[in-house]
Amino acid sequence: MSVIYLLISISILVAIGFFIAFIRAVKTGQYDDDYTPSVRMLFDDELKVKPNKSVQTIEEKQI
Repeated sequence: MSVIYLLISISILVAIGFFIAFIRAVKTGQYDDDYTPSVRMLFDDELKVKPNKSVQTIEEKQI
């Protein structure tokens, strides 16, 4: 019977430890945005390339 009391007390301590870790993670902002990172790879972001001004086009050379 004393083993059951020991196991119950250890399991309660472990549960309290996990609860404290969960509260700490929530307060530090770990669970703020859980939707966007999962769908970020589905969106195609186009890179905007700025034209190089030192390169002249054929039309500019003719003028």
